[in-house]
Amino acid sequence: MTAVAIWRALGGSDARRRSLWGCFLGFSIALWTKTEVVRIGLNNSSITDASILLKHYSAGAAILAIMYYIVAVYGQYPADGEMARAVRVARVIQRVATKTALASFALMTIMFFTVVDRSVPSDRFVSDHAGQWGATAYMTVFYVYLGSASAICLYQWAGAFRREERRLLRVGLGMMAFAMVLGVFYSFGRMLAMWVWLADQPSYAVAHKIESSTEAMQLLLFVLFALGVSVPASEKGLRRAHAWWALARLYPMWRELMTAFPTIPMEPPRSRYRELTRRDMDAELRLDRWIHDVADAVEKLRHHVPDNLMAAAREKAAHGAVAQAYWIKAALAAKAGGAPAGPVAAFEQPAATDQDGAVAWLRRVARAYKKSSPAQAQSLLAAAGTAS
Repeated sequence: MTAVAIWRALGGSDARRRSLWGCFLGFSIALWTKTEVVRIGLNNSSITDASILLKHYSAGAAILAIMYYIVAVYGQYPADGEMARAVRVARVIQRVATKTALASFALMTIMFFTVVDRSVPSDRFVSDHAGQWGATAYMTVFYVYLGSASAICLYQWAGAFRREERRLLRVGLGMMAFAMVLGVFYSFGRMLAMWVWLADQPSYAVAHKIESSTEAMQLLLFVLFALGVSVPASEKGLRRAHAWWALARLYPMWRELMTAFPTIPMEPPRSRYRELTRRDMDAELRLDRWIHDVADAVEKLRHHVPDNLMAAAREKAAHGAVAQAYWIKAALAAKAGGAPAGPVAAFEQPAATDQDGAVAWLRRVARAYKKSSPAQAQSLLAAAGTAS
């Protein structure tokens, strides 16, 4: 949670990112208060059981951030069609979320310092205060707030899960929705147990067992929520990684073509390291530009080779991508050797339906180009010249 909070703090400043950052920051603080060193240190401080109040403040703030995240996601849609109900709920949340949270925090603070028995520092707050009406009332306020917010999130994310068609986003929404199912059971289950304990005082062992089991449920909630939020983001990360890897594979052929035609690229090619580590342009955008650069260079090369060079390349290669790689190698050799510009030569380029298809084809061409040699290029030019 802490790592994701830091990561999202560096990821941008729009409403969604700010809300998710606040959510992860709040949950990470709440989790740190559960660790033994922090918990015991705060509980034995000048404010007895201070870790409880800090944990509930931070968890409540995290839930409030989730509410704003829902507003940022659903509040922007037009209020018609099947999204209308989600939009209406988001707008209601926007009106009442902050006021409800502040009222809950204020009431919890008053009750914590007045009706909760804090005469002895506690290590496990729920089981240590089992059967006490002050702690039960205090925790009821927190659990009602937490459980209601979890139910709202469950409603929104379950509905989005049913409508979503993109696989990774659907998986993420499903995990987030299930996390909120656990949140509802955790909140109202604990609240019910504490009210039952008012009528029937449990042994410490029984209370501790129930607290530990629901604590495990809450930890699973955190894991599922963190993964659910991160899974959709990984789709974009995977696309960027795929684009970066394609750039690395295309670089040798792209650089030689751009060196031969320096007017094509917007700026001269840099070293492989600098090209692959530059941050002024998204990898996917650069990949799209490189595809067009290669296509432009090939069009120019068609004016420097004999018309039957493509046919000669096909005779030496069984695969079309290999033949195209041989043609490019030979065409660059012809231009470097001073071949004058002439009529456009024949060239075969398979039609790509999308960028992924174009990238896949160019990667095969670049792989074959890297393996080809100057001797092969000269042999191919000689064969084309003899045939012509």
